[in-house]
Amino acid sequence: MGDETATCARAVMNDGGYGCGRDSTWPICGKPSGNTTHGLCDMAGNVWEWIQDWYHESYNGAPTDGSAWESPTGSYRVVRGGSWFSIVRYVRAAYRGDYSPGSRRVSLGFRLAKSVR
Repeated sequence: MGDETATCARAVMNDGGYGCGRDSTWPICGKPSGNTTHGLCDMAGNVWEWIQDWYHESYNGAPTDGSAWESPTGSYRVVRGGSWFSIVRYVRAAYRGDYSPGSRRVSLGFRLAKSVR
């Protein structure tokens, strides 16, 4: 958890085969040993998660208040977390991938979230 290297014990990834040898995604929260201390699951692996930000080559000019980077727009949106196709180096929230907003793949998904305020 945290800064530890991802393994199939905690995340659905490409290790021992796609999807940890299952050749597909896993059910939601299928790797409970990878849950955060707050009970969040699938924070890495299973499917790439769409992020609100537009993709930029660097963080130069990014908002400093934690808000999404929505202007200027671009051709690609950010995805994070890796997927069941991903090798270990991509299965982490800090890695940014990019896809065209119209992309449809079995390795892409999203997380529903609700504000606590």
